[in-house]
Amino acid sequence: MDAHTLSAEEKILLTQELLNQAYKKLKLENRREPMHELISTMLSHRTTHADEEKAYYTMLERFGDWEGVMNADFDALADAIKTTRYPGQKVPQIQQTLHMIKEERGEISIDFLKDLPVEEAIDWLTKLPGVGLKTATLVLLFNFHKPVMPVDTHVFRVSQRVGILGAKVTANKAHEILLQMLPPDPVVLYNYHIHLLWHGQRICTYYSPQCGKCVLNGICNYYQDVREKGIDEAE
Repeated sequence: MDAHTLSAEEKILLTQELLNQAYKKLKLENRREPMHELISTMLSHRTTHADEEKAYYTMLERFGDWEGVMNADFDALADAIKTTRYPGQKVPQIQQTLHMIKEERGEISIDFLKDLPVEEAIDWLTKLPGVGLKTATLVLLFNFHKPVMPVDTHVFRVSQRVGILGAKVTANKAHEILLQMLPPDPVVLYNYHIHLLWHGQRICTYYSPQCGKCVLNGICNYYQDVREKGIDEAE
């Protein structure tokens, strides 16, 4: 099969099918409560999951609750989250976010988002300091089961290599493009996100993709282009 003859719409459905078979379909279950998801995702920027988790729990252990974090001394909070990258940038973003939520809602909670329409919820979240489209869609899909498509670096890389996304598509634009091509079912969107995340971490890695082991290589532009040139690193 020539991967280049398939449309993006055909590729995304085949990608979904093949990865569902490889990794098994998952249930959409909340992995952590909404404020945890929001703040941890802010901490996770350019940081490993283990270091993000360590920073999160150290922060709450030292300051007790969100009020304590919000009012913490800058240096003390920066020290608590020092396992993350750029803690000096993240401290004001987290504290300003907590202040804004408290000021607008009267409490530090984002549970109200479950009742908002998707676009309104995204607009509200992305007005918070340090919260971009990826963070907003992760919170809305994982916690409130909204029909949104989070695009992290792995989802973006795999989708682009396969040929679902064009070479000039930006990560932000990819959220919209992928969402339009997939059924508006939160379970489908969740599986696509998680499966491409896992695939990007384990097989379709940034530096040394294991193309020979990839279940997508029969429909992948990158694999077929590299293979035809005889420079497949996995062979």
